[in-house]
Parts: sequence; structure tokens; C-alpha cells
Amino acid sequence: MKLRVLRMGRVEYQEILNIQLDLLQKRQKSEIDDTLLLVEHPPVITMGRQAKYSDILTSEESLKRIGVKIYEIDRGGEVTYHGPGQIVGYTIIDLKNRNRDVRGFVRDMEEIFIKLLEREYGIKSGRDPKYRGVWVGSHKIAAIGISIKRYITMHGFAFNVNTDLDHFKWIIPCGIRDKGVTSLKDILGYDVNLDKISNLIVRYFCEVFGYPRMALDLENSLKTTEACSMMSSVP
Repeated sequence: MKLRVLRMGRVEYQEILNIQLDLLQKRQKSEIDDTLLLVEHPPVITMGRQAKYSDILTSEESLKRIGVKIYEIDRGGEVTYHGPGQIVGYTIIDLKNRNRDVRGFVRDMEEIFIKLLEREYGIKSGRDPKYRGVWVGSHKIAAIGISIKRYITMHGFAFNVNTDLDHFKWIIPCGIRDKGVTSLKDILGYDVNLDKISNLIVRYFCEVFGYPRMALDLENSLKTTEACSMMSSVP
């Protein structure tokens, strides 16, 4: 099997949600391979299945005035923010090829960023025993939230690279009141090239999930992509 990687630039949330639903149905029918979509979003707030409107601290009217929409979606988790400078990865992955191991899938997504931060930037990060995601001290730098339909995943991760952290003040991120959020820019003190980070995410995604890299670009109706392959012997 192959992993198809779609680099889509900045896309409105509703558009990417529609694309995910289309790809989900195609993956359920084995019409496409596992797929990773990498995008940025204009500022938007999403609410997972456990979310509470009380965790949105800014009024809906105020958010509308600045063009920020709120979406109720079926991923796990609570309230989160997406916006420019944040790389969001949407995973359309068949877990039947991975022993139907949901917890292992989430841990592997966390491992991508733990390895990337340590090896590329010397930043020590890890997991919190109580909360999902990747943490630098008491501050979250990568959030994880997925849903699963007939063992095919949707949604995925959000990695704060050059994200405006003040926008997280609109909400209580993931319903967590006693911890903060951070970004790669906040830690390093300078803007980081998003294309470079996207390349690194693909590299570590392939490494952690066992997709050997291939020097191959795929043409499709969305964007020019790159791909990895997975040997059939990998579970």
C-alpha cells in the first residue's frame, strides 16, 4: 500500500471537511490508499464530541465580526483553535492494516512530533499521562483528535509552528484550564519555514508508521503530492 500526501495550502475548514468525508468513503471501499492531508486554515474554532460552549470565552457575535466560524464535528476531544502558522494533518488511514489498534495509532501520531522536535531542534517534549497531545513542559505544542468510521480514521493532528498564540485566548483549549499552549516559533524565537516543517512531518510520519520513502510525486485533482510506500508485510 501507499501513503498519499496532499499538500493543500490554506483551505477553509468546511472545504477540507467535505474532502475528508469524500476520501473516507473512498478508503472504506478501498478505492484509494491511505492519505495524509496537510493544510493551514484561516482562524476557526472546532468543537469535538466532548466540547462545551462554556469553553469558548469570546462571544459568537464577536467571533463572527472578525470572520471566525465555529464548527461542531465528530472527532474526539473538546474545543480547539486552528489558524495560520499551524500545520493541520488529516489522516485517512485504514486501521485494519494496523491491528485495529486505536491507542497505538494515537501514540504513533504523538511520536512523530516527539521525534521531530528532539532530532531537528533539540527540543525535549513528551506525553502527559492525563491528556493527549505532545507537550513541552506544561504547554501543548501538538494536539491530537480523531474519529473512526469502520476502522478508517478521520481528522488528525494540529502542530503549532508560527501560530498566533493569542488566538487561543478565545477558548479554553481542549478544556484544560491548568496548562498552556506553545509553538515552535515561541520556543525558538523566530519564524519557521512551513514548507520545511511539512517536509519533516512527512519524513517522520513515514518513519513512525512504517512507510518507506519513495522519490515519487502523485498527480491528483487537488494538489501535486509526494508519497511513501508501505511494504505489504508491515502490519
